Amino acid sequence: MVWRTVLLMIVFYFLALFQSSFFIHFAFFGFTLNLILILVILITLFFADLSFGLASAVAGGFFWDVFSQQPFGWHVLILLASALFIHFVFKKYVRYPLG
Repeated sequence: MVWRTVLLMIVFYFLALFQSSFFIHFAFFGFTLNLILILVILITLFFADLSFGLASAVAGGFFWDVFSQQPFGWHVLILLASALFIHFVFKKYVRYPLG
């Protein structure tokens, strides 16, 4: 579990770095690709463990806040809310096959 968290922190650090320095030059119709949000949503969807989804939301939001000009903690709250929403919607409305 520790190596997975360390790998998650490294991946989110580089995604935030690339997103804030490189991908801003490739805006399509005024929008840039948000890789941190996409990765948090994918981790929340594909890992049934709520704690790993919340850890990815906190790590992604922290690095997104470090490299942005918004008030600190804003992106952490956005990603935590989206991870919790996705988890509870899947828990309530999606059934997994038993065998």
